[in-house]
Amino acid sequence: MASSGFQPLSPPRRLIVNADDFGRSSAINQAVIRAHREGILTTASLMVGGAAFAEAVALARTHPRLGVGLHLTLVRGSAVLPRAEIPGLVDARGEFSRNPAGAGFRYFFRRRLHGQLRREIHAQFAKFRATGLPLDHVNGHLHLHLHPTIFRLLMDDAAPLGIQCLRLTSDPFRLNLRLASGRFFSRLGHAVIFHRLAARARPALARSGIKHPRAVFGLLQNARVDEAYLQRLLPQLPAGESELYSHPSLDDFKHEFDALVSPRVREQVKRLGIELIRYQDL
Repeated sequence: MASSGFQPLSPPRRLIVNADDFGRSSAINQAVIRAHREGILTTASLMVGGAAFAEAVALARTHPRLGVGLHLTLVRGSAVLPRAEIPGLVDARGEFSRNPAGAGFRYFFRRRLHGQLRREIHAQFAKFRATGLPLDHVNGHLHLHLHPTIFRLLMDDAAPLGIQCLRLTSDPFRLNLRLASGRFFSRLGHAVIFHRLAARARPALARSGIKHPRAVFGLLQNARVDEAYLQRLLPQLPAGESELYSHPSLDDFKHEFDALVSPRVREQVKRLGIELIRYQDL
């Protein structure tokens, strides 16, 4: 029988391009807005306790197509509540621990801290709501939103907190091996830890109807999301929805900003037919 010549359409590829740490500094804020206006950035995650929070909110209000989510911060950052309300979480300056592993163990084993964590989580969501910006998504600084204790608190209160979309951090390790080199054991360790955390979290998200992309890229690059990596990644994107997150800045991580505004990357996205979306478009 002669072929009809019909070729089935390939599944669409849709990509969220996110910037973490929005509001942490003016250099980050300016990079985020420029990467959104001039490049492929579609969303940003806001640190409501960041030093440049007010500037970030003002910029976001003038760029309504930028999806803004909450970058929940419970380590290496400033709390929203005063120390008197969360004395077990912060130091005299109102700063969380700078040791993520140590903080993670304390949050898991010291049950007396769970009430303080819940109060601070609710305060950060309340401060975000007060901006009037739609909540595009939720994730955590250093991905602490997938910590078993933090994740349970988020799921317990998902409805009143208004969580509809959340990052399920799981960077495909086999694909990353083809895209990048170096730091093998560090990448492997992160891949294993977050694969297990994501597998544990996935059923709870499904039960709650909380949306998330199938794959997240950027974890195993650890501030090395540069133009060369993007040009290797884009042709290999899996079908369906994915997220690429980065840390663009005009100072410390300018190479990540440069990658997001690269004309070659923009042309590649267009040529490959990749649709750029926000979490709210899932």
